Amino acid sequence: MSSPSLAASRALWARLGALDPRYPVSFLITLILVLGEARYGILGGFDRLVTALGVSTATEYVLSRWLRGRGANLQSAYITGISLALLIKPPAHLLWPFALGGFLAIASKYVLQYRGQHLWNPSNFAISLLVLVAPGSIAILSRQWGNDLATNAVIWCFGLLIAYRVRMLHVTLTYVACFLALAVVRSGITGGPLLAEIAPLTGPMYQLFIFFMITDPKTTVSSVHGRIGVAAAVALVEAGIRLAGDYHVAALAPLYPAPPILALAIVGPLAKAIDIHRAAGSYRSKPSVIDSTSTP
Repeated sequence: MSSPSLAASRALWARLGALDPRYPVSFLITLILVLGEARYGILGGFDRLVTALGVSTATEYVLSRWLRGRGANLQSAYITGISLALLIKPPAHLLWPFALGGFLAIASKYVLQYRGQHLWNPSNFAISLLVLVAPGSIAILSRQWGNDLATNAVIWCFGLLIAYRVRMLHVTLTYVACFLALAVVRSGITGGPLLAEIAPLTGPMYQLFIFFMITDPKTTVSSVHGRIGVAAAVALVEAGIRLAGDYHVAALAPLYPAPPILALAIVGPLAKAIDIHRAAGSYRSKPSVIDSTSTP
């Protein structure tokens, strides 16, 4: 590669790293939408996309104006709207889940806060709540890309690149490694085929989950080791939910429609709240500049 081309590539790489994380994530989620709809028709109708995007962006704008007195960056609402349009699968004639989901997702950022920070990834909160309270009307996209290596390769290449540039690659890799290890354990316990246990990773739901939901910078904990621990805990809870489903544990039946999403909804907010509490306690325990330099 010539020197001008190399310099241009480095400049582009540096610019990508300096971007607000929401912009590359927006690109990735749009890529999944375009490829999924073009090859498999996973959207189920553009009216769903319009509803989810419209309600999400309108809610973001109105609540930001009302509660903060200023306009909002709508990137978060855009990501939320596409996520909901892709992942929620109600009966064909229903649009209310997309409207209600968009409202709940964005409103949760403004209402469900602890010390000024929201605890749930917006899409994760809305989808989890809808699945739990309306299981008869809400299903979750679980279709795999099948054996289409090209589609998976494109998504994973861009997904890993973006996770790296937003400094969340360790979260994605930890979750994937734990998922694979626990798939081996589950296969050994249940006697099911190992490839069947691993197959969900080739689906758009998991790709959205591992490249977007679990890596959301606003709702992850503050330390690298903490984020690794949370990713491993989410994978462990998810495996537990799946095993409970294999053995028909009735008490956990509400969690079976979306194990990874509901596992994150349980583990993530708890970990974030503990992280915020510890950070506040650490800040209060530090002596002020005046106290540390004053004399009797």
